Amino acid sequence: MAERIVGIDFSGAEKAGNAIWIAEGRFDGERVHIERCGPAAGLPDSGPERTYCLPALVNFIAAQRNAIIGCDFPFSLPATMIDGSGWRAFALALGSRFPSAEDFLADCRRRANGREIRRACDRESRVPFAAYNLRIYRQTYYGIRDVLAPLLRTNGAVVLPMEKPRPDRSWVIETCPASTLKHASLYPSYKGRGDAARAARREIVSGLLRRGLLAPLSRSLRHLAIENQGGDALDSIVAAAATGRALLAGAFTDTIPNRCERVEGRVYF
Repeated sequence: MAERIVGIDFSGAEKAGNAIWIAEGRFDGERVHIERCGPAAGLPDSGPERTYCLPALVNFIAAQRNAIIGCDFPFSLPATMIDGSGWRAFALALGSRFPSAEDFLADCRRRANGREIRRACDRESRVPFAAYNLRIYRQTYYGIRDVLAPLLRTNGAVVLPMEKPRPDRSWVIETCPASTLKHASLYPSYKGRGDAARAARREIVSGLLRRGLLAPLSRSLRHLAIENQGGDALDSIVAAAATGRALLAGAFTDTIPNRCERVEGRVYF
């Protein structure tokens, strides 16, 4: 059983290094103990710009040992929008097929005849948006092109459930903090300034503790989760909690992915 848990709140913005947050912790067999939380700009050889922080993030993930890393971005598209060569080939070819996120979005819209089609796992987990929605298509594009594809090329990690778990590599999974909070009945409006948003973040932290998803946070981490106005710190912590919950439930060893999940993926919440 993995001892290390990482939650990553992802961004495809130009200054993604300031918006991507990483929560690191350990799993005691029941709960996740968060030990560190900070932006990707603070990683070695990183910075605010996307061109620097995403390679640094890949290096960080590949360096993990005995870990499961939960990332908050769509790992795939609906199966009807992926050619028959399979998910791995789709992920590895994404950058050469589409030079920009806008080209990727245009192709998705063309294939879907202008509609927003959700994956089966999107419907099951109740994610807020389809993978190529205007709000998150950059996350999908840069997450697959600049994080998953490099890990696939270098065997830096195993991407579940598209690939089989391997004990000699860390595992990368798709999480969705919004889905986790919805299923825990903890989904107030918590991003932004003001007393109401701050109180909502405080309630989310307390609710995660009450439900046993997290071990008590240190005073400094609790302060960070509540006072970070964009909610990025809290989202990375929620992603880590969802990863630990999936591990506890046996989602990686007791559940065999079906054919659809091998292509579309699974959201662990």
